[in-house]
Amino acid sequence: MEKEAIFTNDVILKWLQYFAENTPIDLEQIKMMDVTKKNMNIIPTVESHKAVLAFVEAGDTEVFYRMWNAGLGEVEVWYNEGSDPEGEIKHDDVRFMIDRGINASAGMLLVNPNAVSTNKSGLGDVTMRPASKQVGNEIRNIILSKMRIDVEDTICVVGGEVIAIDAAFRASEGTILAVEYNGKQRAALEDNVEYYDLRNVRILDRVDEEHLAGYPAPAIAFIVASASLNQEIDCLMKLNPNIILVVYTLDFTEAGRLKDLFDAKGIKDAEVIRIGIDRLGPGNTFDREPAPWIVSGRIEKD
Repeated sequence: MEKEAIFTNDVILKWLQYFAENTPIDLEQIKMMDVTKKNMNIIPTVESHKAVLAFVEAGDTEVFYRMWNAGLGEVEVWYNEGSDPEGEIKHDDVRFMIDRGINASAGMLLVNPNAVSTNKSGLGDVTMRPASKQVGNEIRNIILSKMRIDVEDTICVVGGEVIAIDAAFRASEGTILAVEYNGKQRAALEDNVEYYDLRNVRILDRVDEEHLAGYPAPAIAFIVASASLNQEIDCLMKLNPNIILVVYTLDFTEAGRLKDLFDAKGIKDAEVIRIGIDRLGPGNTFDREPAPWIVSGRIEKD
């Protein structure tokens, strides 16, 4: 049974009126998000908006600690005590609230003077926790551009731990279905999902109809090529024949086979690119990063 909404339209309007009367913030262009209703991510939303009115449920004990960890310590929080939009309003920076959780279901206004409205590619060069396989930021940016992610997309990521995290930042109101077969990488993914408070990530055991049941058909898939690639593509294309497919491999021979595989699936204009990054290191010598092949395409809609 669907959970009864805590924040109805009437309640939301009352909170808007409360903050309009009690704060100097121009509410004309605020971003509103009801975290109790959808698996929305507070951190990337606050990073990209000057003012966010978030409706939250009591019981979240680490929300401000996670925001501080993500570099949002200077974000100003406007709030009151209790669940109703009335009484004295308070405001403190996140860095002074890291030991305070959400003790009542209420609205809070988060003001970020350093917000950047341009599309952020997730973590940038921030090291994943714990240390794990890394794909350079430049390569990830190219991969993400091929995925063409929208804010509400459902995305399947197979074997791409850091891409799953990046995708969760970009599709902050969508759903990331992440599959990690490697135990160490899965543990790292779980740790990062918790650390960055990514509420829109679902970690699955494999790609098949049973595990994908109950979720919207993915609009996009990023897959690190493996022995199960053909089965994974078949399953995903059965759910959505027009899915955007982006496949990563370090094997030249595999890249050639992927072009033929895409063609056999009806994707006639698959793009095959190789990404090489040379980074200047100590002694004026260049260090070459692993140079992957990226094969991408889709069956265009009629």
